[in-house]
Amino acid sequence: MLYDKKNFFINRFMHYYIRWIVGRHFYNLSFNSIETDPQRSILLISNHFSFWDGLILYCVNDRLLKKKLHVMMLEDTARKAPALRYAGAFSVNKNSRDVLQSLNYAAQLLDDPQNLVLIFPQGKLYSNFVDKVYFEKGIWRIIEQARDNFRLVFSATFIQYLKHKKPTATVYLKSIDGNSAYKSIDELAKAYQQHYDLSKQSETEIIL
Repeated sequence: MLYDKKNFFINRFMHYYIRWIVGRHFYNLSFNSIETDPQRSILLISNHFSFWDGLILYCVNDRLLKKKLHVMMLEDTARKAPALRYAGAFSVNKNSRDVLQSLNYAAQLLDDPQNLVLIFPQGKLYSNFVDKVYFEKGIWRIIEQARDNFRLVFSATFIQYLKHKKPTATVYLKSIDGNSAYKSIDELAKAYQQHYDLSKQSETEIIL
C-alpha cells in the first residue's frame, strides 16, 4: 500500500496546480450546495470515468465541503502519477493482501471530522454515461469499520462540450441523513443508482 504524503510546500503547490489545471481545461465547473457537518467527516462516493474525476472533486471540496481530501486510487495509477499522493491520494491493490490495509486506513481517516475520503466504488473506469453503476464490496467494509463517525455524500459527475470549445463539468451532490439508513451494500448501491439516474436525466435535459 502507498500512503498519501505530507510536505507543506509540495502539498500547497499541488493545491494551486490542481485548481489551475482544472480552470484551464474546463469552461465551467458547477455543483449544487449541500448541508455539511463540521463535527463529522465525509465519505464521498462518486462515479469513475476519467483522469479528471478526482481533480474535479478536489476543486468541489476546496470550494464547498472544506475538508482535508483523501482519495483511494489503484496502486498502478498511484505509481504512475506519484505527485497525486501529495494531493491526498493513497493506493489500493485489489489483487493483494494489502487491500484490507487500504480499506482499514480509509476507515481510520473517517475518524477525524476534518477529513473527506473519496471512493470510486466501481473500482475501474467506465463510460461517463453508463446506465448501471456497479459497486465492489470494499466500500461496505469501510462503512462498517468507520461506524457512524461520518456523513455520507453521493456525487455524480458528467462532462459535456455543448456549445463551448472547452468542456463543462457538472457535479450533482446529495447528502444522506443517517448512515444507518442502509443495511447492506445492495441497499447502498440501489440508493446511489437512484441519485445517478436522476443526475443523468438532469444532465441530458440541459437546454441552451
